[in-house]
Amino acid sequence: MRTPLCDRFGIETPIFGFSHSVEVVAAVTNAGGFGVYGATRQLPEEIEADLAWIRARVGRRPFGVDLVIPSHIPERNDRAFMEAQIPDAHREFVAGIEKKYAVPKPSGPGMRTRFIRSAEIQDAQIAAVAASDVDMAALGIGCPPEVVARMKARGKLTVALVGAERHAAKALEAGVDLLVAQGSDAGGHTGSIGTFSLVPRVVDLAGDVPVLAAGGVATGRHIAAALALGAQGVWIGTAFLLTQENAAHLTPNETRSLIEAQAGDTVISRAESGKPFRQTRSAWSEEWAAPGAPQPLGHPLHDVLIGDLLGAIREHDVAPLAHSGAGQGIGWFDRTRPVAEVMADLSAQAEATLSRLERAPA
Repeated sequence: MRTPLCDRFGIETPIFGFSHSVEVVAAVTNAGGFGVYGATRQLPEEIEADLAWIRARVGRRPFGVDLVIPSHIPERNDRAFMEAQIPDAHREFVAGIEKKYAVPKPSGPGMRTRFIRSAEIQDAQIAAVAASDVDMAALGIGCPPEVVARMKARGKLTVALVGAERHAAKALEAGVDLLVAQGSDAGGHTGSIGTFSLVPRVVDLAGDVPVLAAGGVATGRHIAAALALGAQGVWIGTAFLLTQENAAHLTPNETRSLIEAQAGDTVISRAESGKPFRQTRSAWSEEWAAPGAPQPLGHPLHDVLIGDLLGAIREHDVAPLAHSGAGQGIGWFDRTRPVAEVMADLSAQAEATLSRLERAPA
């Protein structure tokens, strides 16, 4: 399963493992892959501390950090300004969900409301990543050429996640070193084009720029298929949700929703952030999809609308509303295991599949 990316980055297997857990990221890198830390919801000083924590545990092995840099965001981290723009009908709808499911009040702002996605915060996050010794800067949404140039000037690998050919073309124009072709199977923020339709098109467009396949990659057979489509590796997140290293970042009901979920139990909803987001199906997504429900607001205004309620749902682990971002590959995972075991299984399965295909008669 060794590809040119292994030699280029000094990794043993071309698995790029994404997680919001620093413990998972370090474990992926130490297992021979390339861990990538999702830091969009962290303040600049938290990013600095988290990256230092990972570096202390992986030594010189490579790891990366992922930021979301959307366009059309407010200039300032000003919650009061955003609150004033929320329609009364949306406030009433959210209050109705809170009452219907008897959600206790949160002890403080939720993950999506402890700061506002704004140019002010975004610029400080970019500065924190640029000043760090992290090996890779990945851009999950948005790919400003000036950010790519800044990261490359600091010696960092630059990566863009793309869900359509037009996104890939813009990222290539910006000068990224690597593309992640993410199909709609993927968990979290995702597009509408399936992985098998997207990956070979992006590979053809990318030319000499390597491509990773993402979305629904859950077994070694998926990895072998990704390589057959022309990718040089894979970007995986869902496989690491049910790991021992991520356990502390899930509530019991979130864990239950992941263990019980099959591919058909995930749904793309704008109710999480205002942007399409694949998650396990729950009363949260169902309420927003019901007849008469208001359309989710744009990002980041929707964050301000629902952030505290989502925080309360997590804090108090409200069972009907508990959910987690997850891709359609979640059906392959039904128990908690160490990251190292997941990595070993993925690699062994991929090697066995590739060996079987090599032995197959022409």
